[in-house]
Parts: sequence; C-alpha cells; structure tokens
Amino acid sequence: MWQPKDLVLVAISLCVLACTVAGDGGGRPLVTAVTRDATSLYTIPVKSSRPLPLVLDLSGPIVWSTCDGGASHDTLECNNMDCMRAHRFHPPNCQHTGYGMPDAHNPYRCKCTAHPHNPVSGDTASGDMTRVTLSANATDGRNPLGPVSFTAVTSCALDSLLAGLPVGAVGVAGLARSGLAFPAQVSRTQGVANSFALCLPSGQGNGVAIFGGGPLFAANGRSITELLGSRTPLRKHGESPGYYISASRGIAVDGARVPLDSYAPLTIGFSTTIPYAELRHDVYRPLINAFDQAMERQGAITTGARVPSPAAAPFELCYNSSRLSPTRFGYFVPTVELMLEGGRNWTVFGINSMAQVNRATACFAFVEMKAGDKSCVAAPAVVLGGFQMQQNLLMFDEEKQTLGFTGQLTGRGLSCGHFNFTMPA
Repeated sequence: MWQPKDLVLVAISLCVLACTVAGDGGGRPLVTAVTRDATSLYTIPVKSSRPLPLVLDLSGPIVWSTCDGGASHDTLECNNMDCMRAHRFHPPNCQHTGYGMPDAHNPYRCKCTAHPHNPVSGDTASGDMTRVTLSANATDGRNPLGPVSFTAVTSCALDSLLAGLPVGAVGVAGLARSGLAFPAQVSRTQGVANSFALCLPSGQGNGVAIFGGGPLFAANGRSITELLGSRTPLRKHGESPGYYISASRGIAVDGARVPLDSYAPLTIGFSTTIPYAELRHDVYRPLINAFDQAMERQGAITTGARVPSPAAAPFELCYNSSRLSPTRFGYFVPTVELMLEGGRNWTVFGINSMAQVNRATACFAFVEMKAGDKSCVAAPAVVLGGFQMQQNLLMFDEEKQTLGFTGQLTGRGLSCGHFNFTMPA
C-alpha cells in the first residue's frame, strides 16, 4: 500500500529525474510522453519511487490516484475554492453526495470530498481532496529542457476504483474543460496558456502531449504545429466537461453526403477511453450503408473480399485484407468526412477507419453506441475514439475555445513518435 508521501502524483516526468527545479517553469509549456496500452488506453508516465502510468481521460474533470485513507495527508476544507471547482461537474451516473464531511479530529472543520470516476468501469467513488507536488519537464517544443515542480490539487481514491485500468495504473489524469483538470492546473501554476497539444501513438511507440500550447517539432526540426491549419469552435454538450465540435454540414462518404433522418448539426465528441468511434443508431446505420455502397462502387468488394458477418465483434463490416490495396494513408477505402462548422472537414482515411483484427481481416472501425446509457447527458451523434485520433496532432485550446487538428500525419512522413525526448547537451 502506498503511503501518503509516496502518492503516485508526487512526480510526473518523462524519465528518471536527477533533480527537480522549483519554480513556475519560466512560462514554458510542459511535455510528457504518451503510451498506448495493450487495452487501447493511453497513459502518461508518472514517477514516485518508480515509474507508474496514469490514464488519460479527455472527459475527466479532475486528477485522481490511489492513496492511503489515513488522516496523515492534508485535506482541503469544504469552503475552499478548489473544493467548489471539484463539484462543478457531477459524475456521469449523477450521484452527488455533497461537498464533504466533518473532520473526526476537528468538529468545526469540514473535509472536502470529491467524486473520482473510472471512465472504463463506469464506477464512481468518494475521496479526500488533497494537494501534492508534481514535476514535469519544461519544453521549447523541440526537446525537454529540464524538470520543474508545482503544487496541484488531486483526489484520493480506493484501490478498487482501478478496475479495468491497465495493470500498474494508479489513477486518471483528467484533461477536460474543468478548473481542476491537468491542463488548467498547469496553466495556473506555470503561467502558460490553458491549452494542450495531444498526439496519440499507434502500436507500441510513444506519442506526445504538450501542456501550455506549442509549438511542436519533429526530431528532424520539421514543425508539426504548422500543419494545424484553420480551427473549428469547441462547443458545449449539456453539463459534460468534455470536448465537442459540430458537424454542421453532416457526414460524407467519398464526397457523397450520408442521408440522415435530420440534417440538424451533429455533435461530435472525443474520448481517449474508448477504442473506436461510437455512433448513435440514427447515424450509425446510414453511415454503415453508405460505406458499404461506396465500397461496391469503388470495386473493393470483389468475389471473396467480404468476410461474412458477424466477423469480429464489435464490428459489422469486415473484409479480406489481402483484397484491399495498401497506401501511405492505410487501405484504399472510401473516406469518411465529418463536415465541420467553419467549412473544414475531419477526413478519416483507411489508416484510421480500418482496424486490422487479424492477419487476414480488416474491419470498418465505427461501432454503434450501446443502448441504455445511464448518463444524465443525451448522447452526442458521434464520439471519436482513440483509433480515429491516432497519428493526428490535436490542439485543444480552452482560452480560444477552438480545436485545431493536422489530419493524418503518417501519410506526410511524420509521426506522433517523432518528438525528440532527449535532453539537449
């Protein structure tokens, strides 16, 4: 059992740090590696007495980790501003048990209680709000420059809340649009922008996250952030603290608009805790039909190309991958375009639309949302999963309330793994 002094969030770093430099980071962004787990979850390395992973959650409003339930760690009081920030958003299951409880050692003091949520299992618990010292490397966008330390507010949680997270994980780093999410806390303590760049890896390689803006350069000096281009507005969706954009012009497959029951703008969300894009039934079925028809027009469905359904759960459309032509953007299949507000399209090429489920089979990686969602917020039309975001630099800017994205990097000779994590001499 970890003791309070060994909280997982004592230090966040890219590598074993020889020393920690106190201060505000000189106004520089902070950088960390991003690793894809075998369960298709994404983690950042954390450092206590040994490196441990913390799971990234784009919808998580707080940072939480396991810690001792004893009284030896400081706990925020109920009237603390950070306690109020922690209770701005209800857990997804809508339970809310108040701001805290009386301190057994001081009847005149109320200890702040937060509600950490496991985005994989769906479980929510209660835990003390406390302060811990974090450290991470500052960056100029080209290299890590050395560690800085700062104080952050986190929530404790019991070991049982780790169910479904990768082996060894000790908590969750919430990245959502909340005052206690990791990006907002970095912004306040380091004097940098409340924005972050996220580049998710594919396979076993590393990706990168920069908190506090950019720029981001590949190891060969080529700028990746210059590829961001125009941005699309971030939108709210109910009381959710997650990130949403609007496909105001609908969805197209190979340039042909998908016929939907309603042509009202479609709300698109993002999740780092689901592997593949999930669509509401009223959007999923028309998209599946449109993609299937486009494959026929393209001539991709030849004799023996289609794999009989059900082929590989949770996918519906699967194909013999030996009959599909490879390109630098993945298999040559119809493109799926989310036609966004402001005139820009989020284009999904084969590399982000076809999942290789075994050596002989590739499946269309869009699945139907499960019925019976107990969330208090109505489901958006589409939630893009990690597979659709891989090898695509995303810039979530809470100050400008915009999302920038580069599109698929692999076809341009770049990768989320091209950041140079070597300290300069």
